[in-house]
Amino acid sequence: MHRPMLKRHALLTAATIAALLATGCSTASPTATATPTTTASETPEAAAVREQLAVVPAPSGTATPTAVADRGEGGRARKSSLKVASYDRKSGRAVISAPSAAKPTKPTTGPPASSPADPSAEPSTSSSSSPSTSPPASPSPQPPVAVGDIIASAPAPGAPDGVLAEVTEVVGATEDGRTTVETEPAKLNSVLGESKAEGTVPVDPSAVEVEPLVKGVKVSWAKTGDLHFGPEGAKLPLGSLRIDVGAAVATAQGAPASAAASVEGFVQLAPEVAFSYDGSGTGASPGGAFLGLSGDWASQWSLKGRAAASTGAQPIRIPFAELRADPVIQVGPIPVVVNLALTCYIQVNADGRVTVDVEQDLKGDFRVGGTFSWAKGWTPVSESDMTGEPLKARVKAAGDVKAALGAEATVGLYGTVGVTADLAPYVRAHADASAEASSDGSASVSGTYAFYGGVDLTGSLQLQLTIFGTPVFQKKIPLGALHREWLLTKGEGAATASPARTTG
Repeated sequence: MHRPMLKRHALLTAATIAALLATGCSTASPTATATPTTTASETPEAAAVREQLAVVPAPSGTATPTAVADRGEGGRARKSSLKVASYDRKSGRAVISAPSAAKPTKPTTGPPASSPADPSAEPSTSSSSSPSTSPPASPSPQPPVAVGDIIASAPAPGAPDGVLAEVTEVVGATEDGRTTVETEPAKLNSVLGESKAEGTVPVDPSAVEVEPLVKGVKVSWAKTGDLHFGPEGAKLPLGSLRIDVGAAVATAQGAPASAAASVEGFVQLAPEVAFSYDGSGTGASPGGAFLGLSGDWASQWSLKGRAAASTGAQPIRIPFAELRADPVIQVGPIPVVVNLALTCYIQVNADGRVTVDVEQDLKGDFRVGGTFSWAKGWTPVSESDMTGEPLKARVKAAGDVKAALGAEATVGLYGTVGVTADLAPYVRAHADASAEASSDGSASVSGTYAFYGGVDLTGSLQLQLTIFGTPVFQKKIPLGALHREWLLTKGEGAATASPARTTG
């Protein structure tokens, strides 16, 4: 009697346990889905915080960096393994190369592969296979980009200034991973979106190409890692580029051979690129942007002899070196190509009467560029803080002379000029004196003289700065003439000035 009851009790217990287990699983399920629900509720708040992108030098020794912003991602760009194999700026046609891993793979099932060009192979395959299971004879490759995608690339074949372009048509793709596309120029805000970015990146002096324009130009540079080039390399601060020059300057008509004029000295630069972007604007334009060039400046040079008069109202300008660099700065995943060009020159404005022997040591810094805000639009930035001291100052006869050892710079993005600036540190001499010579060869000078140091900074913002996606302005915007001058030394008669540091 007891055994059947025990058996029935055991069956009830087993059923009860199974029911409890089923109940436990069903009650655990809502708990498992609670976490995604909480995360989803926090997503809008997290999305409200705009991404802050780092601005750093592009990594060296790696493949050409590329970024792609998909049409459907609202301007958010990502690092890409695609490369620009070739680019024609005039036509906008480009060939995009995909890595081998992105190539489509052929099916591994089905009958043995045969050449689709062989017509005899197709009937035999069709007769031995079911129409519903036969694979395509040759799968068409999938293009790695689509119409509307934005491509940002560092310098590539046919594009020494880099590429920032939107795909307007996919012409065709091949099985070797190459796709031909038609493009049109794009704006930076199309890849930077609503993010923010700000930073200053030094220009690698070893990457600057220097083309001498006169004989006797010497180039030196120093960078981190104890790497130096040129006879003065070991003496340079890290990150600096130095250009030494010695050139003759035209003398006044009828001047004696002893009055031969020349300029000799060096310019030393440590340039940096400043970049910022604020995507908080309304509509299709950003809320703010900045592009500029800044850096340390040092020059030491001398002017000797009697320089010729100016040609009309224009001073005599002698370019002695052209410098060019295309540094790539990494703004988050996006490679931004900055185009720099500088022309170093000697400029003399003289009346052809005064003979000078002056040498000046000048140091300081500068900052030029353009800044954009919704309140003011594009406005220029031009700043310079220079200090100079005379190492030597002699003058004979009466007259005026002004000589500069300067640099004219242009800064742009992806091959478009955005800012032009002319930085011209100078020395100026004025003498109100008369020279008297005696038969024994001695000479005396009476009267007053003065030597001044100074800096002129001029330039303009260009239309192409609208590459940021900002409203178009119709004409160049002058940077505004920055002019500062300070007294180096003054006195009476022929004299050598004692060094006296003066701040401008």
